[in-house]
Amino acid sequence: MSPTVLVERDGHLAHLILNRPEVLNAIDNTLAMELTATSQSLSEDADVWAVILQGNGERAFSAGADLKARREFTPEDWAHQRALLRKMFTTLRGIPQPMIAAVHGYALGGGTELAMLADFVVASEDAIFGLTEVSLGIIPGGGGTQNLPRMIGRNQAKELIFTARRIKAAEAHRLGLVNHVVSREALLPKATEIAHEIMKNSPFAVRQAKWAIDHGADQEFEDALEREHEAYMRAIGSEDRREGIAAFNEKRPPRFTGR
Repeated sequence: MSPTVLVERDGHLAHLILNRPEVLNAIDNTLAMELTATSQSLSEDADVWAVILQGNGERAFSAGADLKARREFTPEDWAHQRALLRKMFTTLRGIPQPMIAAVHGYALGGGTELAMLADFVVASEDAIFGLTEVSLGIIPGGGGTQNLPRMIGRNQAKELIFTARRIKAAEAHRLGLVNHVVSREALLPKATEIAHEIMKNSPFAVRQAKWAIDHGADQEFEDALEREHEAYMRAIGSEDRREGIAAFNEKRPPRFTGR
């Protein structure tokens, strides 16, 4: 059997690919475990400066949880999978490098939740988003009830979650769920273009900026400023800071190392 998660490297850029195209990249226990392990490995790889999260195949980024696999679940099976999924979402959310979700086709339920764990989303025109769990008698459980209100506002999020409505990429962009909408052909080139634009900068500083936002944005303002200060102090102690200032004064491109 092929791995359900693939990594393809292009220099300092890693493509993190969901690889169950025959079932629309639906999330089962195996994919959850492999995505957890792969996310942890990428997190610890100092040679990875940016990540693009994407789905294999023509029809979907991810259609969410594998409902056919759940057909005969016992309560113990549900509890076991819940633990696996929580670990998967937590580990993916914890990737310190900037991560772009490149979304095409269906991104439903857990698929939308995976996309929201990225730092931002580039979507093809045919992408369809939706937290559809209440139509199945459950609720979003991969951070959807918390991430979506923070991204698009509480009332808008409630309407989408309570109605289980599916929305197209254009509406997702209008609501603030998606940063860019492009043609299918332009999806990966656009995500890659942004990744390379990010990677021109200090990877150490970018990671610290991400940390400051993720750990401070939902705190009280004075507490958030403390998180920013912590990240700033780490940045000024880095080799990248010394290289960046030296390159500026010597009027040459910087040679960052991520340290």
